[in-house]
Amino acid sequence: MNYKETLYFVAKCLTVSLEHRNKEAIEKQIQSDNFDWDSVVKVSTSHYVLSALYCNLKRVDFLSYLPNSLVSYMKYITDLNRDRNKQIIIQAKELNTILLKNKIRPIFIKGTGNLLAGLYEDIGERMIGDIDFIFSCEDYPKAITILRDFKYSDVHKTNYHFPREKHHRRIHKKNNIASIEIHKELLDEIKYSQEFNFNYIKKDSQIIKQFCVLSYANKLNLSIISNQINDDGFYYKKIALRNAYDVFLLSKKTDAKKAVNTLDKLTIPLNCFLSACYEIFNKVDCLEYNKTDMTVSYLSNFNKQFSNIKKTRKRHKLIKTYFFLKSRLFVIYKSLIYKEYRLWLFKRLTDRNWYKEKMNQLNLKKDSREKFNL
Repeated sequence: MNYKETLYFVAKCLTVSLEHRNKEAIEKQIQSDNFDWDSVVKVSTSHYVLSALYCNLKRVDFLSYLPNSLVSYMKYITDLNRDRNKQIIIQAKELNTILLKNKIRPIFIKGTGNLLAGLYEDIGERMIGDIDFIFSCEDYPKAITILRDFKYSDVHKTNYHFPREKHHRRIHKKNNIASIEIHKELLDEIKYSQEFNFNYIKKDSQIIKQFCVLSYANKLNLSIISNQINDDGFYYKKIALRNAYDVFLLSKKTDAKKAVNTLDKLTIPLNCFLSACYEIFNKVDCLEYNKTDMTVSYLSNFNKQFSNIKKTRKRHKLIKTYFFLKSRLFVIYKSLIYKEYRLWLFKRLTDRNWYKEKMNQLNLKKDSREKFNL
């Protein structure tokens, strides 16, 4: 199995408990004696959906087709993730309580928001990093003060910090499982943040078991935005199965096509991602999208990347270089205007530890290339 075949196989597996046609196709496919499970593990792990894959195969009694050692490994990882998510829910309840006591309400977003909303049949399915929530511009500084008083402190211990615009730097508390990110914006780019922001998502947010979370339509939109805009997936033409799986589940609760078309400037990148979801999940009805010249072009480029891996890597390297230079020019521009950026840049450029860290990273990359003759 090549990468594209494996990616599409894993994607279809994530739908087998809800899509009968895909269930039949997958059962027939995995009965093959020469099935490449190593590739499946590599792809599902790199996309953070190994646990979701296990849970879906288990729900339709397909685990008997897998090697016993693989089933044991997948169960072990899923059990660990389930235990972690149980602790995340406990931590989220504590955070919610302390913030409500101080008369501000957090809106939980991303994976934690989906977890608290009961999106997943098994809470072990979703791999979650941080606990993310968002506040109004007025409540944002209050939330930071309250949580720092509640013994949350910086994850990275330095005497200077990048003046972030979207969210506060990551903070954590001793003996708690997850770090937290306090947001005042959902996107970095101003042209998009003016459209999809706290005021927009607050209007139809919902309360589920005392937690405030996004509407299902905005959950779906944010799942796409996280990949397409915040991670530049729209330019790379890459898909993240973890985000795509969330979109699939959310499309069972809301009209996906309608959700992405409620926006203006974001509609094109969101609709393109939806078209890729429709493609990799084997054209399921709930992921229908608006077919346009843009989606035709996007899907063509999306599929071409799998046929010439070397060319794709070269293109991705150029895109990465472009965004690297863009970010550095942005910092220089901001430094000319704002004092806080100038101070950060000066301290970064005079930080010997930062230079040592970068040199160590370069040496590790060099060692890797020499080891594999790259």
